Amino acid sequence: MISNLAVAIMNGIVWGLIMALIALGLNMIFGLLHIINMAHGALYMLGAVVAWYVIELTGNFWIGLMVAPLCVGFIGLIIERGLIRTIEDKPIITIICTFGVMLAVQQLVLMIFGGSPRRISPPIAYRFPLFDLQYPAMRIMIALISIALMIGLWIFLRKTKYGLWMRAVVQDREMAVGLGIPVNKVYMWTFVLGSALAAFSGVLAAPIVSVEFMMGREVLIMAFIIVIVGGMGNLEGSVIAAIMISLIQGVGALFVPPSIATVFALAFMIIVLLIRPQGLFGE
Repeated sequence: MISNLAVAIMNGIVWGLIMALIALGLNMIFGLLHIINMAHGALYMLGAVVAWYVIELTGNFWIGLMVAPLCVGFIGLIIERGLIRTIEDKPIITIICTFGVMLAVQQLVLMIFGGSPRRISPPIAYRFPLFDLQYPAMRIMIALISIALMIGLWIFLRKTKYGLWMRAVVQDREMAVGLGIPVNKVYMWTFVLGSALAAFSGVLAAPIVSVEFMMGREVLIMAFIIVIVGGMGNLEGSVIAAIMISLIQGVGALFVPPSIATVFALAFMIIVLLIRPQGLFGE
């Protein structure tokens, strides 16, 4: 029982860090652009699918990890320039349009990739002992990569010019325009960065889950729960909420079926909203 609990906690932390990446991208787009991006789960799926093709071509997981976010980030650029920019001040229409983008991406992937789930073999096959069980070292590597990406994002937001501009636009858009900050470019690169983070999480999740055209559906729902619990626009809150909710699901699945463990996460969200409607760390 102790070994199973230890594995559940480890899996919860690893999956929580993966979910934190997609939730960070979703929260960044909402916090700056005030857009509820329903296509975010499709971008997560697209990252995994592009990585699968790259790995099939090159035989190297790490090349897929680098190429997929670049490709999906470029697709995010097209979505922002061609669609979001024209309707950014119409919240309901943005929800409907990004939902349409999600359906279009899913059907396109279904046509090209097919409906059969595919697997990506972990590039690190080593397992280390965890009590009386063997735990995959690849999952530890995934957790470390996720943490490194979050640290990189923190440095970008705190130490670079574009990061300063992004924080300034969040604080006061009108003042930022008055100070000469290129707000439209900030919006564009925020959407691109959020899309790339979704792709990163998709690639990192691919050795754990099956790669298929509907894999972003449940992840999108969970990402919204994480953003709501952590607090809209609060990036640190998203990371903490992602790990907490994943641990609730992982440990809960030891005692009840996984579907019931998901209900625990929903119940946790409801309790948080009853106590703090703005989320645990929202203002």
